[in-house]
Amino acid sequence: MKVSDKVVQNLRILIEQDNMQVGDRLPAERKLCEQLGVSRSSLREAIQQLISMGILLSKVGAGTFLQQLPNNWSQDQIVQPLSLLIDQDPAYRFDVQEARTILEGGTAWYAAERATSEDLKNIRECYDQIAYFQALGDDDQAARADAKFHLAIAEASHNLVLIQMMRSLFDLLQFNVVLGRRKVYSESHRFDQLHDQHFQVMAAIERRDPEAAQKAVCGHIEFVVQQVRSIDEEEARRQRASRLNRI
Repeated sequence: MKVSDKVVQNLRILIEQDNMQVGDRLPAERKLCEQLGVSRSSLREAIQQLISMGILLSKVGAGTFLQQLPNNWSQDQIVQPLSLLIDQDPAYRFDVQEARTILEGGTAWYAAERATSEDLKNIRECYDQIAYFQALGDDDQAARADAKFHLAIAEASHNLVLIQMMRSLFDLLQFNVVLGRRKVYSESHRFDQLHDQHFQVMAAIERRDPEAAQKAVCGHIEFVVQQVRSIDEEEARRQRASRLNRI
C-alpha cells in the first residue's frame, strides 16, 4: 500500500474521531502532519486523492473543507462496489469471512490479555444492543451493533495496527454482517445460537482466557459460514424442484 493510501485511511479515521461535519475546515497542514506522523508531501498527495473523490474541497486562501461525510464515502466507495461484486460472485462473501477469522482471532486473543474495565464495559454494551435492536425488529441497527461488537473487541486488543485494520474494514464488516443476518438470523433458534456465541466470546475475554476467546470468535464466524452455505444449498434445491415441477 502506498504511503498516501495509508494517509487517506488515517485521515478518514481522524475525521470520524473528531466528529467533523460537512463544511468543517481541516486543521492546518503542520498540525495534520504532526497528528498523522507523515511528511507534508504525503499529506498533500492524500488530500488531493480525497479532493478527486469529492470527499474534500480546497478553497484557495481559505483551506481544505469536508465536502462529504465518511459514512457516505464508505457507502459509495466500499459498500456499493462490494454489493455489485457479490452479486456477480456470491462466493466472495466467504473470502470476507475467512479474512475475518484470521484478523478477529488475533484481536480476540489480545483483547483477553489487555482489555481494560472500560473496554469490557463497551463490549458488553454492544452485546446488549444486538439483542435490543433484534427485539425491536430493527435489522439495520442490529447489524450495526453486531459489527460494533466485533470492532469493540479489536479496540480492546490495544494493538494499533489491528485496530486500524478493523476500522478500515468496518463498512465491509457491517455489510458482510447484514448479508449473514438476512439468512442466518431469519429463524429465532439461529439467533439464540449466535447470541450465545457472542456471549461466549465476551465471557472468555472477561475471564482473561486468550485461547478460549480466539476459539470462540473463530467458531462463531465458521458457524455463520456453514449456516449460510447450508441455507444457500437448500434454496438451490427448492429452485431446482420448482423448475422440475413446471416441466
